[in-house]
Amino acid sequence: MGKVEAAFRGRVIRAGEARGEALVSSEPVGFFGMMDPGTGVVTEPGHPLQGRSVAGKVLVFPRGKGSTVGSYVLYALRWNGVAPAALVMASCEPIVAVGAIIAGIPAVDGVEVSAFETGDRVELADGAVRILAVP
Repeated sequence: MGKVEAAFRGRVIRAGEARGEALVSSEPVGFFGMMDPGTGVVTEPGHPLQGRSVAGKVLVFPRGKGSTVGSYVLYALRWNGVAPAALVMASCEPIVAVGAIIAGIPAVDGVEVSAFETGDRVELADGAVRILAVP
């Protein structure tokens, strides 16, 4: 483990451990019709993450939005090998919670997402979320 730059404790939605590069959105993230389940690329026009892939990233966002089919899209992302490594949110709603659970994606909420920047190295374990200092 690297030097910790910032640490947070969140509510565990789906237990697990993950480590990866943060991909941060200041806007809510939708999965159904707003993300390609085959590639993990955000397709929602005008979204801050449009054209970016969530594959292998620690996806940091305020909350989910959209259709209940979004749960299935999270599962499809996992099935296709392009799922986020973890989900870190300010507030998790049922669509994202169910998706994270069925897809086996570690997820927490209750975290101050504005403290994260795209490119941060992030580690998640048992509700603890750490931004690691770059050596």
